[in-house]
Parts: sequence; C-alpha cells; structure tokens
Amino acid sequence: MKSNIKGKLAAMNFLEFAIWGSYLTCIGNYLGANGLGSQISYFYAIQGVVSIFMPAIMGILADKVIQPQRLLGLCHLLAALFMGSAWWYGFSHPGGIEFSIIFSLYTLSVAFFMPTIALANTVAFSILKRNGMDTISDFPPIRVLGTVGFIAAMWFVNGFYISGGEWGYMLSNPLGDASSYDPRFQYTVNQLAVCAILGLILAIYCFTLPSCPLAAKTGEVQKKSIAESLGLDAFSLFRSPRMAIFFIFSMLLGVSLQITNGYATPFITSFKAFPEYMDSFAANNATLLTSLSQISEACCILLIPFCLRKFGIKNVMLIAMFAWVLRFGFFGIGTPTMPGVILFIVSMIVYGVAFDFFNVSGALYVEQQTSPSMQASAQGLFMLMTNGIGATLGMLAAGAIVNSFCHYQGDFMIGDWKSTWLIFAGYALIVALLFIFIFRNPKEKENITLNKAEEFEASGDGFVEN
Repeated sequence: MKSNIKGKLAAMNFLEFAIWGSYLTCIGNYLGANGLGSQISYFYAIQGVVSIFMPAIMGILADKVIQPQRLLGLCHLLAALFMGSAWWYGFSHPGGIEFSIIFSLYTLSVAFFMPTIALANTVAFSILKRNGMDTISDFPPIRVLGTVGFIAAMWFVNGFYISGGEWGYMLSNPLGDASSYDPRFQYTVNQLAVCAILGLILAIYCFTLPSCPLAAKTGEVQKKSIAESLGLDAFSLFRSPRMAIFFIFSMLLGVSLQITNGYATPFITSFKAFPEYMDSFAANNATLLTSLSQISEACCILLIPFCLRKFGIKNVMLIAMFAWVLRFGFFGIGTPTMPGVILFIVSMIVYGVAFDFFNVSGALYVEQQTSPSMQASAQGLFMLMTNGIGATLGMLAAGAIVNSFCHYQGDFMIGDWKSTWLIFAGYALIVALLFIFIFRNPKEKENITLNKAEEFEASGDGFVEN
C-alpha cells in the first residue's frame, strides 16, 4: 500500500517538472526564430511577476475552499489549455506571430502553473502524513523524480543531432524520410504542445489521487487577517537591520536566477551561424547540454549538509555567489568545440552550486532567525525577494543588456556575447564582494548542525526547480 502511494506521488512529481522542463530553457530558440528575440526576457520575467501573488492566492484556496489535489488538477488543466492555445496560435501562423497574442496566452498559462509547484508539495505532504509515512524520510526519493522529469523533458524536446545529418534517438518520420522531419522541438512551437499534453495528463491524474482534506475543516488553520493570510506580516522582519540586509541581498542574487534559463540556449545555438562551429555537437544540442545544469543541481543538494557544517551558513552563501561568477564567466570565454566546450560543461556543473547553495542555505537562515508563528510567511518573503522581485528585475535588465550587444540574424542571435556574459559575471562578483563586507551574522548563530541541515534538506522546503 505504501509503495503504491509513493509511486503515485513520484509520478505526480515527474510530470510536474517535466511540464516545466519542456519549454523553460528552450523557448528562447523558438521566439528568436520567429522575430521575438528582443522580447525573450519578458517571457521569463512574467514568471517572477505571477509568482509574487498567484501562489499565495492558490494557497488560501487550498486551505479553505478546494481540496489541494483537486485545485492542483484544475490549475494544470487551465495552464495546459492556455499553453495549448499558444501552441495552436504559433502552429497556425508559421509566417509570423504577434507578441501580444502569444505573450498573453503564455502569461495566463504560467500564472496557473507557477502555484502548482507549491501545491504539489502540499498534496504530497498531506497524503504521506494521512498514510502514516514520514515526510522527512519518504519525501526526498519522491521529489527527486521531479528533477528526473525536468531533465527527461529537456532531452525530449532537444532531439538529437549528429554531424552529417542523422537525426533523432526518439522521433522519426513515419514515412521513413528522416531528412524531411526535424525532431528538435527546441527550435519549434511544438515544445508548447509537449507542455500542454503533459499538463492535460497531469490534470487528469491529479483527480485520481487520494483525498486531501481542507486544513480549515481539520482545525489546522487559525483565523488570520488578510495580511497574515497573504504573508504580508513577514515584512515586519525588515525592522531588523540584519534581516533587511539579508533580504536585500536575496533580491540582488535573485537577479541572476533566470538569466541562463532565458539566454543559454539562444547563445549556444548562435554558434551555428559560424562555419567552424555549425556542425559541432554542442551548438546543435543546446538544450541537452544545458540539462547538465539540472543534473548538477540534483547532485549538489547532497553536498549541502557537509558544507554547512564545515564552512557555516554565510560562507556557503558566499560560495553560491562566486559560483554565479563562474557560471557566467565560463559562458563568456567558452566555445562549442574542444577545448572551449569544457568551459561550457564546467559552467553547467557550477550551476548546481550557484542555485542550491544560496536557495537552501538562505531558507535555512530565515528559519533560524524568525519565530515559529512567522515561519511560512518568512519563507514566502524569501522566495518573493529571490524568485519574484529579483528574478523579474534580473530578466528585464538582462534583456536590455543582451539586446544592446546582440541581435537576431535569421535564426541566430549573434553579436558580442562575450561582453554580455562578462557583464553578468561582473555583477555577480560585485554582489559577492558587497556581501562579504556588509552582511554580518552573530557567530553563535552562523553554524548549523549537520542534523538540522539534513532535516531541512530532506523536507524539500525553501527552494524551487528551474
């Protein structure tokens, strides 16, 4: 019985993040090839905008109005319908798409998708507890299937290119003429179709999951003001200078979070515009190459307990900041052929450190420094500053910088990418240096015990997959 429950939740997590992985790192290739390269940043910034308010609204509904597993299904159904509409619009307008139409449909889709990340955790925790299982030990193996799903979807939409014109490990023309069919969905609107199909499957699947009673009916929700329900009471933490500085730096680092999601694949693909690189494996499999970042992310989570015990929380956050410097810097000096491609691969590896070390250790710091009555709100504020405000401002600024140095010529965004990536690396370096000199943490609170770190890691709280 327990294995059956775990299997159902593992399948839910696999599909949850496969939906995201089907387009998150490669939609820029499609937009650029259809004349919207200068607007790529808006498609990533809007995820941060909707993350500011939609998860809170859906959280209230899941507590008081609609059972979480049903609300999860409804959100995925709506997200899939809007993404399917975006696909149909792009598919039926091969000669050119209007920004206002596809962006509106995309925005409506991500507005309903982004809250599902938290809802999926809520459903999993509720079902595990109701079946007598321990979330600390039973949830991590379930959650890791989400990362596997994200990577699998990236590989699927990437297709597979081998120099010489051979295509596909997974798709082929049913009539046998493989040369007339391009399976690389990373360049086409079909990536949105993959997203919509997976979303519909998960929407239906959610309605087969065990019941999750409303928290309001089980007495788990106390009467709260509207401000408390929305987590606005957490802003009182800004009264503490130390916490105010921490949240400001969270926002500054959050600026970096979505930049490579938005521009890594257009950048790597742009090398195809040059004869010496056009047949290279890396330039033709950009989405596959960037999937190494997600593999690294899954592995780096395992290092967090050791590093927190060894170096302390401030130094772990610093390691993350300098990892962002390397992430951007190696992009700036790498190339898709040997030996430069090694720098691309190293950039993918350090991404795991850059993303995980700050998000997890930062959430741990918030947990340490806030009272139990404000834990959820404080964690929400941390995510708001990083994945909401920071990521939104970061993508808008990144879009302006990229557009000033690079432009689309045909299907490829070419220009001075080196300067662009080094500007991003310089920004990350400045943030890290300022953090060293400005942020102060009491010595007695700086170190986190291994047990505490392991407990937090296993709970899956405090960070989101990208």
